[in-house]
Amino acid sequence: MYDAGKIVVGLAVLVGVTAFPVWYGLARGTSYQLKLEAPPNGATECVLPVKDGTMRAQHMQLLDAWRTEVVRDGLRNKVTVSGKEWDKSLTKTCLGCHSNKTAFCDRCHNAASVTPSCWNCHVAPEGGQ
Repeated sequence: MYDAGKIVVGLAVLVGVTAFPVWYGLARGTSYQLKLEAPPNGATECVLPVKDGTMRAQHMQLLDAWRTEVVRDGLRNKVTVSGKEWDKSLTKTCLGCHSNKTAFCDRCHNAASVTPSCWNCHVAPEGGQ
């Protein structure tokens, strides 16, 4: 091992350069979060809590559960959250407030680089494309 010192220095430089973006992001203490407009109809409630980020983090699990219950199991009963009843429906419940697909759904999904399968079955809202 004639070049052990050079190898160790080279590996240290490689690790430092590779990990720099992570260290830089942690040092800044900020994370990217897309700002969305409030629903145009002035709605103040949602099926899951919005302010603590629960809705943003878990909306896909909620929609998948609703899809399974409604389409596969035939359970169309309403969901009661904080004393208010909600239909298990993308078009009746979610799109009732978030009717502009381009300004709401697409902004988040494009930023996250995901392609949801909602629109394979559902018709996108008119005027919101």
